[in-house]
This record gives sequence, structure tokens and C-alpha cells, in this order.
Amino acid sequence: MKYLLWLLKAAIFFTLFAFALNNQQDATVHFFFGTRWTAPAVLIVLSAFTLGVVVGVLGMVPRWWRHRSAARRAQAAAQEPSPAAPAQPPAEPTMPQTPIDGI
Repeated sequence: MKYLLWLLKAAIFFTLFAFALNNQQDATVHFFFGTRWTAPAVLIVLSAFTLGVVVGVLGMVPRWWRHRSAARRAQAAAQEPSPAAPAQPPAEPTMPQTPIDGI
């Protein structure tokens, strides 16, 4: 199974490497107000992918912070003793000790 996973990773790597080698021609990205960027096509694709990942992560940060703070509150509440619960459990009733004869 480990070798199959390495084989899959190698296939993905070589596919992306071949994509990069086949797309070395220059491409131009036109922005607003006449601004443009000329770079190899593979660099433009990689930049767009990286920018998408960064925007996605930044969009998730507030939710992660809320989740972490809720987890901390829940952990703190679980560690504190409940005020309604008694500090010590009630002692179990014991049977009166009677001497056993004949032993």
C-alpha cells in the first residue's frame, strides 16, 4: 500500500512537471487601468492557485478562532466542579459489624 501511494505521488508530480514544461510561453494578464503582467503561463497558473488558497484560508480564520474559543470554554467548564453537585459523594450505608462465630 505504501508503494502504491508513492507511485501515485510520483505520477502526480511528473504530470504537473510536464504541465510546467509545456507551458513556458509568455502570457499576459491585463489588470485595471492599463496595468498588465507578462510571465510564463505556468507561473501565472501557480500564482492564481496560491492566491486562491490564501483567500480561502483567510476566509476560514474567524471560524477557526470561534471554534477554538468554544473548545477552550467547554474544556474549562468540564474541569470546574459543578456548583450544584456536592463536593464529596455521600457515604454508602454500611452494614453493622457483627462478630461471626465459628470461624
